[in-house]
Amino acid sequence: MTATERRASFSLASIFALRMLGLFLVLPVFALEAARYPGGADPARIGLAMGIYGLTQALLQIPFGLASDRLGRKPVIVAGLVVFALGSFVAAAATSLDGLLAGRALQGAGAVSAAVTALLADQTRDVVRTKAMALVGGSIGLMFAVSLVLAPALNARIGLSGLFWLTGLLALGAIAMVLWLVPPEPQQHKDMERAGLVSVLRRADLVGLNLGVFVLHAVQLSMWVAVPALLVQAGLLKALHWQVYLPAVLASFVVMGGVLFPLERRGHLRAVMLGAIALLLLVQLGFMAVAQAAGTAAPSLTTLGLLLLLFFCSFNVIEASQPSLVSRLAPAASRGAALGLYNTSQSLGLFAGGALGGAMIKWGGAPGLFVSTALLSLLWLLTAVWLMPAVSGKAGKH
Repeated sequence: MTATERRASFSLASIFALRMLGLFLVLPVFALEAARYPGGADPARIGLAMGIYGLTQALLQIPFGLASDRLGRKPVIVAGLVVFALGSFVAAAATSLDGLLAGRALQGAGAVSAAVTALLADQTRDVVRTKAMALVGGSIGLMFAVSLVLAPALNARIGLSGLFWLTGLLALGAIAMVLWLVPPEPQQHKDMERAGLVSVLRRADLVGLNLGVFVLHAVQLSMWVAVPALLVQAGLLKALHWQVYLPAVLASFVVMGGVLFPLERRGHLRAVMLGAIALLLLVQLGFMAVAQAAGTAAPSLTTLGLLLLLFFCSFNVIEASQPSLVSRLAPAASRGAALGLYNTSQSLGLFAGGALGGAMIKWGGAPGLFVSTALLSLLWLLTAVWLMPAVSGKAGKH
């Protein structure tokens, strides 16, 4: 990487990290803590409050992406982070589940992911872009690991409301980084003629990647409606869940670095992607078996830890590869629109995952939830086998 590429990659990864740390600090404790609010007795409504963030993200990712193509990346990113911070403060002040839901919805309205990834793509060459996107993905994974350690302790001291106040402050810190640390937008991007959304919608390879990110995040959020309860059943106190999560996340980074980049250089990205999707399916089947057995015997912590390790290996490989592929396959003139559509699909997956997880826990218990996530993973694998030949790890420059 050049010095500018390194500066862009690390500063934009840090912006993602600050924003996602706030979100992840809430995630491990939200389902348990939200039940204490008025209106929190209904698991389906708790799932909706978790997932509503994804719905408002989905509604606004494409407009934010298109706006970043026309108005510039940095102004759009700053505006979105301001909205996200306001939503965090609304949730912090909430006194009922409805208030939490409203705050989460406003958080999601700060839909800057497409603009941030488009700016990173603008400032990096194709040959190093997967590494740049992996830095973003790695920062997100690292913040998830950090949140799993910090969330129980912080929740015990400042509560769910305090976590939301902290989330808002982290967003304000991210705004400062956009203004003073991120390199200026390349001039050729500012002068480029815009192609809009139509050229993106015609690409079957991009449609396949959009479907994939929808399923990945629907499965991820659904899992976290059930996994904390399984760990409690296995005898691990809520405050100690990080002892399982943290080693799994950190070990998965080592696996990703040792598998993804060498195989991508050799032109085997398709095989890596299909293998990661197949692994995601196997993990959901494993959790389904554990959940079914939990009705008669306590789950094994070792088994749960292994399944989480395999999940994070799959998740991190896919999360690093797919945004890079979108940015390389999409026409440069509509890169913001393409990443907006991609992040819309991701956000819809988060919304669907929260709603699905809450509904399935209510009606089918944890086994029913993991049947649903396994079916989604199988659908994705079958679709990817069909569409993935159009996707190459050696995409040309645009």
